[in-house]
Amino acid sequence: MRVLAVAHGPLVRSELFGDVVRAEGHELVEWELPTQGPPPDGFDAVLVFGGRMNVGEEADNPWLDDEYDLLRGWVAEEKPLLCVCLGGQTLAHATGGRVGRAPRWQAGFYEVELNDEGREDPVLGVLPPRFEALLANAYEFEPPANATRLAATADQQQAFRIGTRAWGLQFHPESRKEQVMAWWSDGRGLPRPLETLSAELDEKLPAWHELGRRVCLAFLDVAAG
Repeated sequence: MRVLAVAHGPLVRSELFGDVVRAEGHELVEWELPTQGPPPDGFDAVLVFGGRMNVGEEADNPWLDDEYDLLRGWVAEEKPLLCVCLGGQTLAHATGGRVGRAPRWQAGFYEVELNDEGREDPVLGVLPPRFEALLANAYEFEPPANATRLAATADQQQAFRIGTRAWGLQFHPESRKEQVMAWWSDGRGLPRPLETLSAELDEKLPAWHELGRRVCLAFLDVAAG
């Protein structure tokens, strides 16, 4: 397969997911939407990653409107889509959901629980019913009314599906430590000291990456099917 990875900047690329895609023998095409013009043609699945910008900041990032149009088109085509963090938020917004500032910045590992639909989902269902997930978000999404909700923390939606082939995730199953530490390097708004978060990443990322591989492989299986 040919897989398109949509990035919004140099610190928000495919990371672990890119490794999995290539290891499975697929072609990965990385495309930075804000700077590289129209998307490449002829791909079989799409991964959309995070970014420092947010839904609602279109005046400063006019390409966000292009992303909403692309996402609506891909959903209509039933193109396999897996959208993470900002990608999940833009997918929610593009399909009629709500995105807004969260009551507090989520940074670190938080317990996420799959609901009944999540446990039966072909992608999220490969995860344990409860798991600790890496979050790094100051905004949150409310999935559209026609979405299937899949997972949540105690106070925030974490995953949904549109139709049968488009997923939005708030948590980060693809990220590596160096990438995450760069996001948090200014310390602004962090709920805990950076040193504490660094130690938590050292402790919990290896197990989290194993779950991330499962998610990516399950998505590739859906796309190939």
